[in-house]
Amino acid sequence: MPPLSVRIVKRTIDVVASVVGLVITGPFFPLVACAIALDSRGPVFFRQQRAKGLARGVPIEPGRPPVCTEFTIIKFRTMRQDAEAKTGAVLATENDPRTTRVGRLLRKTRIDELPQLWNVLKGDMSLVGPRPERPEIIANLALAIPFFEERMRDVKPGLTGIAQVHLGYTGAIGEKSALAPFRHDLQNPFKLEGAEGALADDLRAKLLYDLAYAASLERFSVFLRTELAVLIRTPWIMVSGTGH
Repeated sequence: MPPLSVRIVKRTIDVVASVVGLVITGPFFPLVACAIALDSRGPVFFRQQRAKGLARGVPIEPGRPPVCTEFTIIKFRTMRQDAEAKTGAVLATENDPRTTRVGRLLRKTRIDELPQLWNVLKGDMSLVGPRPERPEIIANLALAIPFFEERMRDVKPGLTGIAQVHLGYTGAIGEKSALAPFRHDLQNPFKLEGAEGALADDLRAKLLYDLAYAASLERFSVFLRTELAVLIRTPWIMVSGTGH
């Protein structure tokens, strides 16, 4: 668990920033809501269960998915109302065909994430942390990617994060990425036939950044430097439409 000083400062940043963020962006919510309603049928807001962290006191057994605590995330809806009617729970992808016209713009600029400031204020999330995934998807990813569940140990999911600002939407390793020299080892590491280009490769890259962030929480000076760097870079990601 991170030191008390880190937890206090991190929570203080979360509360202050989420309140300020809601006050500044709140007046624009009705405009976004109207655009969503005019573009497609369905609710304006999208609610879904996401993993909050590893359940305490429940040991992780080899070959079995981890047990996670959950919370209800709130976002602006960016997909058709029946997006998973035929597929069940699946990860969203870049240029996902299920995304609406307005939804593509909201996702590109990350405006769809703004209602999550309420989740941050409530304490379900933090401003900075690993992406909150769905529990059923984490169960599969933990079996496919060693130590994937460790990204959630004593770390709240984040509205933004190191992986989100350094990698593409899915986590694909770009040519200018710091991970580019290691692409051969990270993508299809077991060299399975037909497994090239698997989504697990991108998530494996995200995992490295998430674990690095978790390690930064162990020292106050490193945490503060990392936290501020991500928060400063995030607005540019929103404006430019790059990153996650």
